[in-house]
Amino acid sequence: MPWLTLKRAPKTFDVRVTTMDAEMEFSLEWKSTGRHLFDLVCRTIGLRETWYFGLQYIDKKGYTAWLKFDRKVRDQDLPHEEPVNFLFMAKFYPEAVEEELIQEITQHLFFLQVKQCILNMDIYCPPEASVLLASYAVQAKYGDYDRSVYQPGFLCNDDLLPQRVLDQYKMTPQMWEERIVGLYADHRGMTRDEAEMEYLKIAQDLEMYGVNYFHIKNKKDTDLWLGVDALGVNVYEYNNRLTPKISFPWSEIRNISFHDKRFVIKPVDKKAPDFVFFAPKLRVNKLVLELCVGNHELFMRRRKLDSMEVQQMKAQAKEEKARKQIERARLLREKQLREEAVREKEELERKLQLFQEEARMANDALLRSEETADLLAEKAKIAEEEAMLLAQKASEAEQEMNRLQVSAMRSEEEKVVLEHRVRETELIALRIAEDSERRAKEAEELKEQLIKAKENEKFAKDKLIELTRNPLNFNYMTGDALTNEHLRELDLRLDHELTLSMDSGDNNCELLSDNDVEQLSREIEKERMEYMEKSKHLQEQLSELKKEIEVLKDEDKETQYDKLHNINVEMGETKYSTLKRIKAGTAKARVAFFEEL
Repeated sequence: MPWLTLKRAPKTFDVRVTTMDAEMEFSLEWKSTGRHLFDLVCRTIGLRETWYFGLQYIDKKGYTAWLKFDRKVRDQDLPHEEPVNFLFMAKFYPEAVEEELIQEITQHLFFLQVKQCILNMDIYCPPEASVLLASYAVQAKYGDYDRSVYQPGFLCNDDLLPQRVLDQYKMTPQMWEERIVGLYADHRGMTRDEAEMEYLKIAQDLEMYGVNYFHIKNKKDTDLWLGVDALGVNVYEYNNRLTPKISFPWSEIRNISFHDKRFVIKPVDKKAPDFVFFAPKLRVNKLVLELCVGNHELFMRRRKLDSMEVQQMKAQAKEEKARKQIERARLLREKQLREEAVREKEELERKLQLFQEEARMANDALLRSEETADLLAEKAKIAEEEAMLLAQKASEAEQEMNRLQVSAMRSEEEKVVLEHRVRETELIALRIAEDSERRAKEAEELKEQLIKAKENEKFAKDKLIELTRNPLNFNYMTGDALTNEHLRELDLRLDHELTLSMDSGDNNCELLSDNDVEQLSREIEKERMEYMEKSKHLQEQLSELKKEIEVLKDEDKETQYDKLHNINVEMGETKYSTLKRIKAGTAKARVAFFEEL
């Protein structure tokens, strides 16, 4: 029986990769390279713009390092732990985020990393700009502001402002939230991607954005900072990492090398001396060289024609943006139709309630009229009976007077008495006659009031009939049923309009005719003009915000960077004006200036 040979399973180890919003674990073979792990992560998250990113880790000695793609993962200076932890981070930054970042995932990862750097105070951000950036971060997270949904205090658990800003002003969390929400409400209509892009466009103008700092010394042993970014190499004073003193753009650099702790940058101008500095450790020079080479390659790449891959990605991104704009327009139309339907429904319900109230009042008026008519009829009947009774008394009084007159003839002695009684009887008869006449007038008045009450009753009945026969066809016996039937008609009409809108949107999305392209161009131009107006409005708001919170500022807690920034603002200096100024002059003059620092 032949011996069976079993193939030995390859030896593996576990790694954990953490992005800015996710955590992944992989099992790698012992011989896997850094490129293999990096590509595995990029495929997992769907990232194609891989040239900006890298895998960062803490080596055995506790220093930050970047994983080398051309070497095996296990051959690098990894800590003795499992799983091995890596951070997937942006290693290189674009010059202009809006023009260079293509994929939404790329933009989102940059947004999260820059936001975290600002909150960690690795990037200095002025207080008023911090509030503006926080408003865009809230828009990206929560969408459009809705007063009915977002109650005061809904941002209390969000980390939105650097601790330096919170400590510097005598303001409560509620006061900060009010100012953030004031700006957040103005961003209505922005999608998450648009809000994140606006955040990055503002952040890229900050002085410390995208700069990697390294402690160096010149030949005079002066402590300085070397800053490496997408535009070139900058030198800063040791107590000021905001404002560079010297800058060498990548276009002026011919060669970069180092020997031990000595680092040499050769300018393109061969007459200029070498730019030489010294790092405290050899590993620093290795990292500086790695970042310089990577940034220089991207710098040259931006100034060449896009590769087929990039052109394809941009075309896909353009089509995707056009499709999203059409979809967004369709959804906006659908939302408007829904809102109009809701408003129309509310208006009809309001009218229904109004007519029901009028009908109720008419019914009440009719009941009151009927009650009044019955009461007046009863009063009239009583008045007639009283008049008849008074007439009967008057007749009896007259008979009594005649009888007394006859009796008076019988006795002269009783004449005086009879005359007196006659006068009294005449007065009584006169009063009775007056009362009878008054009662008769009251009876006539009651009859007139009865007639008027019947007329009012008829008018109320006519009005009730008119309300039940109005054009809205409200039947007060089946009012709810008619209202629901009317609302169902509104929903049918709304669904018909939405179906037409959806069919039109789908056709435009599939065909993308010339008319659609022209329309999109007009919309883009319109958005650009709206953005200019919005930017002006935001600048005015920032100025007002700065003036408003300035009175609450605690001068004792102002940091060195705050003071340096205020000096730059007073001098009218910006990030780009400073770079333009320090690049002026020859490379020889700049090298000489560096040596004298």
